[in-house]
Amino acid sequence: MLPPNWSEIAYAVWAFTSLVLAVGYVFTVEKYRSGWRELPEWTPSHSFFPSVKITVVIPARNEAANLQACLASIAKQTYPIGLFEVILLDDHSEDETFLQAQNFAQNHPNVRVVSLSDYKVTSKKKAIETGVSLATGELIVCTDADCLLPPDWLWHMAAFFEEKKAKFIAAPVNFYQEGNWLQRFQSLDFLGMMGVTGAGFQAGSGLLCNGANLAYPKAVFQQVGGFEGISRLASGDDMLLLHKVAKQYPAAVFFLKNRASTVLTSTQPDLRSFISQRLRWASKSRNYSDWRVTLRLGVVFLLCWAIVLNLVSTGWLGWPAALLTGVLFLVKTVVDFRFLGELCRYFGRQDLMRRYLLSQLLHIAYILGIGTLANLVRQYEWKGRRQY
Repeated sequence: MLPPNWSEIAYAVWAFTSLVLAVGYVFTVEKYRSGWRELPEWTPSHSFFPSVKITVVIPARNEAANLQACLASIAKQTYPIGLFEVILLDDHSEDETFLQAQNFAQNHPNVRVVSLSDYKVTSKKKAIETGVSLATGELIVCTDADCLLPPDWLWHMAAFFEEKKAKFIAAPVNFYQEGNWLQRFQSLDFLGMMGVTGAGFQAGSGLLCNGANLAYPKAVFQQVGGFEGISRLASGDDMLLLHKVAKQYPAAVFFLKNRASTVLTSTQPDLRSFISQRLRWASKSRNYSDWRVTLRLGVVFLLCWAIVLNLVSTGWLGWPAALLTGVLFLVKTVVDFRFLGELCRYFGRQDLMRRYLLSQLLHIAYILGIGTLANLVRQYEWKGRRQY
């Protein structure tokens, strides 16, 4: 009997593991794609008559470049002006954010501007808590000061809230006005996140959301204790709050799948701010209570590592490693193409698929870079503040 060739055995185990990761990736992404497709598109009933009072809460810090466009989109809302108020909370801005907001409020009596310097508040969660405490509306609708809001945004939120008796509503967010390859990559990647978000609500697990477009009753925010227990975290004013509400009301959290309800926001202008944003987002992953989310993130992360490690090993392992690299990359590319193509068609952004192969290469580098840094770096800078 010939002695075992341990290097060949080790590579066979590695190759098998890589293929298992590929199968897991196919299952994960196809599950998201089918979940998004099965999630019913919602449209408001023609018989809906608005009656619920809404408070729009907008925390803002150093948003002078974006705030006027955001406020102009609020002024164009089709929801009855007597049934909604806007509370804009200036979080110690160092530019003209507060002045712009005050000027707007002078001509819009339903807009209230609050300087958080009076409350000694220094975080987005505290800003939102302050806004909710001052709200007179039954339904709290949250967005960010760098967003553009569609005209029927509040109308849809109110109609959906009353129809579903919802305790938490997440709704779509897209990037727009891309000017370079990095920004187009961000938009395509973010569309994928929207698909994952909708699929999670359809499956009832792995719930995600974005703070630029969500709503919940004020009473529910108070019942779950607001941000108590997660206030020490710089991020998580959206997703971790959703998890708290879902734990208490598992059948009353929803994703509002409606293209006309989509909030638009800007991509990050450069690589440094993009990395900072994604590290901030990734910081929430350490606090996920749903093991299925962690498992799926792990499959994506490990498959990307498998592709790169197999590619690097071709120098001494030759064609077997090159073949395995090609198979793994092809699997990821085809599966992602099906999923992202679905999202691009729904949101009318087929233009983002024109440089798909470049985006695929960037996605692998992005997953490896951010995934690794998120486990090593415990602090980052966001809007001039050091976050932990």
